[in-house]
Amino acid sequence: MNIRTTIGWNIRRLRVAKGLSQERLALEANVDRSYVGRIERGDENVTISTLEALAVAIGVPVVRLFDDVNAEEEKPASLKAGRKPKH
Repeated sequence: MNIRTTIGWNIRRLRVAKGLSQERLALEANVDRSYVGRIERGDENVTISTLEALAVAIGVPVVRLFDDVNAEEEKPASLKAGRKPKH
């Protein structure tokens, strides 16, 4: 797995674990939502500044985005689509 794929995998895994949508993460990190999607797919050569912004928005140290990924691990699940119900 190349480093862009590893970073994307970790961002998605951590984002989903925190219950953040791509849209919410993008808003918190001040980046475009489609850019977050491309990063998660490993299609972007992301800057250190953007990695820092994403890590802060997720609430983890930047180094967590570089964690080794087990190649046999299943891809992180998607969040349920749609808006959360109003209470």
